[in-house]
Amino acid sequence: MLDETPVVTLRGVGPKSAEKLAAFGIETVQDVLFHLPRRYEDRTRVVPLGGLRPGDHAVAEVSVDLAEVKFGRRRSLLVRVSDGTGSLILRFFHFSKAQQAGFERGVRLRLYGEVRRGPASLEMVHPEYQRLAEGDSLPTEDRLTPIYPTGDGIHQLTLRNLSDQALEMLDDDNLPEWLPGTLRESMGLSDLRAALRYVHRPPVGADLAALEAGVHPGQQRLAFEEMLAHHLSLRAVRQRATRLQAPQLGEGDALMQQFYQQLSFTLTGAQQRVVEEILHDLAQPHPMMRLVQGDVGSGKTVVAAVAAVRALASGYQVAVMAPTELLAEQHFDNFQRWFDALGIRTGWLSGRVKGKARRELMEAIQSGELQLLIGTHALFQDDVVFGRLGLVIIDEQHRFGVHQRLALRDKGRENRLVPHQLIMTATPIPRTLAMALYADLDSSVIDELPPGRTPVQTVALAESRRAEVVQRVQEACRDGRQAYWVCTLIEESESLQCQAAEDTAAQLAEALPELRVELVHGRLKDTDKAQRMGAFKQGEVDLLVATTVIEVGVDVPNASLMIIENAERLGLAQLHQLRGRVGRGSAKSSCVLLYKGPLSQMARERLAVLRETSDGFEIARRDLELRGPGEVLGTRQTGMMQFRIADLLRDQALVPSVERSAVWLLRQAPGHVAPIIRRWLGHATRYAQA
Repeated sequence: MLDETPVVTLRGVGPKSAEKLAAFGIETVQDVLFHLPRRYEDRTRVVPLGGLRPGDHAVAEVSVDLAEVKFGRRRSLLVRVSDGTGSLILRFFHFSKAQQAGFERGVRLRLYGEVRRGPASLEMVHPEYQRLAEGDSLPTEDRLTPIYPTGDGIHQLTLRNLSDQALEMLDDDNLPEWLPGTLRESMGLSDLRAALRYVHRPPVGADLAALEAGVHPGQQRLAFEEMLAHHLSLRAVRQRATRLQAPQLGEGDALMQQFYQQLSFTLTGAQQRVVEEILHDLAQPHPMMRLVQGDVGSGKTVVAAVAAVRALASGYQVAVMAPTELLAEQHFDNFQRWFDALGIRTGWLSGRVKGKARRELMEAIQSGELQLLIGTHALFQDDVVFGRLGLVIIDEQHRFGVHQRLALRDKGRENRLVPHQLIMTATPIPRTLAMALYADLDSSVIDELPPGRTPVQTVALAESRRAEVVQRVQEACRDGRQAYWVCTLIEESESLQCQAAEDTAAQLAEALPELRVELVHGRLKDTDKAQRMGAFKQGEVDLLVATTVIEVGVDVPNASLMIIENAERLGLAQLHQLRGRVGRGSAKSSCVLLYKGPLSQMARERLAVLRETSDGFEIARRDLELRGPGEVLGTRQTGMMQFRIADLLRDQALVPSVERSAVWLLRQAPGHVAPIIRRWLGHATRYAQA
């Protein structure tokens, strides 16, 4: 069987090569077959130079006219070639004297490369080439040339050679078809082995456009099985969770009533519905795994607090994890304000809590004296040991991977009981994507904003109109309102971002001397940051200049104006999150997207979407269309986004069929489930064991 045949059995694979291939996830001959091309090159015909256009990838047969070394910003070897229909420059930045000497006038070459527009004529940079002897005419390829994903020290030619050998070994007996015939027929799916042969070696005349788009029936057959493998792996996580035991949290109606009475508002219908779903789950003997999606400002935090009250009243501890210190602090402020009156002790943990304070905190957590702990990734650390953890609340789920969720859950294992999990996100996920990504979770949606919220008017203005925007800030603050000015930089360096924010704050303070201007960025000490944010919240600061650290969690109802600099550099979801910081009171609120032109087509479309709608789910859908799921959900969604051939956005129409097929397989052919997961996820099958 090819899934048990080591890759070292293939010609040309020694111990060192095997090590490099293993690091790339290729350990068996089956792994070679499922390491699929990401694109193709058409080397099946020789193209005359006169017909080439920029962007073409082409094979040409040419004669050398002239070769010379040019010294500019970079030394380069330029070789002028022609074929009677046109001419071309070959440009080499890395070359040897022997290579240069080989380009004598009249030498004939067969070359392949991408055509680009050069300073004087069309060019190929570092093309592949072979020297042709007089009268020679090399045969062209009889198939499209696959281009594989490669890793350190693994060459395309190596992967083509290995896939050639693996395809020769492929027959009906050594690569089982795990999708039963009845299922394949009902879906109109082709045979697995035929699909693999076609996708690895498309014949002359293959529909290159369909292959490049990933919609050829052979690719769709493989994409379907890959999506099915991911879906089944998450169902396995879910199935395993239902076999685990959790504390039944059904007590505390009196404490819950006390909590509701001290709130200054009543829950919306959507919040009440989601609370009921959560309380029902918490009363079960197996762990709740529920995702709560809600748009910016829909009131997810108070829903999480109700769940926490239920767990605390039942005698268990609660852990709340957030991705940033600022958001964790905001949660700490809210929970402490609500829970102090109930006699519940709340603690805060980040990487910056050290020494004696940390030791005392660890003891209080382990003894159970501290009932509610809020923090960042620091909650994962080994020395954090809970006495009786009954509920884990995770905010902004897409910033954490599945394994991190499970690591925190394992913190609470006590007498074979595991804690319940409540996961929240303000990044709404379209239903098809949620079904594919979160098959291990139940889903609730808070689809109603609290009353009194006013829609935020959004405009996009060019940087050249900055003076108008500054005047607008002045007018808003003169009328007793407050404003945010958000500085965004594309550089990864936090120090550069902070410097830019400092410069902007100084300029605005100079331009608006009558306003109280304050600055917040990621490099401030926690105490300074908290003090400045507190001053803004209390109305002691008119204009808060900040980096994107204020993206989530900060709630200042009197702030009615948001300026976002370099808005074209941010994704839709992040812009929507930032905009959600205003419009939290009854005053008319505005968001100004300041951009530097000229705008790319994608940036123009992003800004247009923000102006058209404030619906987070619609914005998420459009963001997916524009940027794709990998970008939208972030690279931290480890494992899930590492598809070999499937594309969640392109192939979302397959999701309902994938779900139905998963149910059918689990009932009718359960023995086929594990091999499908193993074939596609390999080492990632730890999901199923998690």
